[in-house]
Amino acid sequence: MILASRYLRLLDPYMEGPDVLHVQERLTQLGYYEGPLDQVYDEEVFEAVRTYQADYGLGPDGIMGPDTWNSIGLDPETDYPLPPEGYSIEIDLENKILTLKQFTEIIETYPVAVGKPSTPTPVGNWKIIQKTLNPGGPFGTRWMRISIRWGGYGIHGTDAPESIGTDASNGCIRMFNEDVEELYDIVPLGTPVKIIGDVFTGRILSEGIEPGPDVFAVKTYLTQLGYYEGEIDGIFDEEMREAVIAFQTDFNLVADGVVGVDSYNDMQLAVEQYLDIREP
Repeated sequence: MILASRYLRLLDPYMEGPDVLHVQERLTQLGYYEGPLDQVYDEEVFEAVRTYQADYGLGPDGIMGPDTWNSIGLDPETDYPLPPEGYSIEIDLENKILTLKQFTEIIETYPVAVGKPSTPTPVGNWKIIQKTLNPGGPFGTRWMRISIRWGGYGIHGTDAPESIGTDASNGCIRMFNEDVEELYDIVPLGTPVKIIGDVFTGRILSEGIEPGPDVFAVKTYLTQLGYYEGEIDGIFDEEMREAVIAFQTDFNLVADGVVGVDSYNDMQLAVEQYLDIREP
């Protein structure tokens, strides 16, 4: 699958945000971190992540990728019981609408921005498990983390209001700041979040496979990384296969020209590091 969210890692300047705060809080609970809960991914957080990864049989690279996110995740059923107020949220990815309900009554609808095809918003049934006031920057004025176990996904405000109504994010749900402030004040922790829609989540890609947006996304990655110079389209041809093999060889993957989970993950991480992608 192609993964969304942010790969948290040590950068200069440091990465900041409520997803970093969640890592700090969780590693504090687990006894790996004793530093400040300041939303900053600095050397102390990096070393705590590395130590945790080593203890749990993960590659100790200090990067919060999907495996590490999944490993440190809380159990939303145990830690966040269903609140009695009856509020629920439904997010329609196709129409880019967030609907707030109380029991069966629709309270309000809001326009949103959702994940790009290359970093889709995961469909499914989740819960709100963290709320943060004024996270700032690309997160806007409010942040509500969703219980997706393999990344730092949330419903939040934005400093790019022009993106609302489009496929623009790394998987998070963006709202106008005035809208997310209103929603934040209403819904408690544990509020159910249902995300619906037909989204691209990735296939195992090989030469001759039916054309699709996933092939287009991989060709875009390979072009950005300097492995592919052909036309960027949805067709997996011989030129793309050779580019995939070259990438896999350089990144110590099985060089079979087939794009599976490992190749997807390493490709996306390499692009994020190359382009310094930090926004949610």
